[in-house]
Amino acid sequence: MDKFPLTKNGYIALEAELKNLKGVERPNIIAAIAEARSHGDLSENAEYSAAKEKQSFIEGRIQELEAVISRAQVIDPAQTKSDVIRFGATVVVVDEDTDEEKQYQIVGDYEADIEKNRISLSSPLAKALIGKEAGDTAEFAAPGGRKSFEIVEVIYQ
Repeated sequence: MDKFPLTKNGYIALEAELKNLKGVERPNIIAAIAEARSHGDLSENAEYSAAKEKQSFIEGRIQELEAVISRAQVIDPAQTKSDVIRFGATVVVVDEDTDEEKQYQIVGDYEADIEKNRISLSSPLAKALIGKEAGDTAEFAAPGGRKSFEIVEVIYQ
């Protein structure tokens, strides 16, 4: 069975989401379905259909989270002492085309969030960064063409 690498914070966030789905969302949707049922004819009841659809989504997400959490390999980046970029590293890079400085953390697929600058271990950028150190250049194919980043700093926090 494959393990899913997760940072310690990512694991905690997934556990919190699962707890919320089981303890809050699931009971709420069961109550909403019961309320919609009380309105009569289910074949023409939009509230009932919407509640059943939401219930299906919630149950699917619960199953997905339980599977990921049960197979998680939790890695605490703060315990890593290295100059080489590995899973969990926060990397400061400079785009060689625009001289724009950016910072990314390399995380597991289930905790990636580009809006929070957390990139998936399986993304082209992360693959280009893994194994490199500060001062190196990482090149990769992006949707807009080839990109090149100079690695400024590697942080494990």
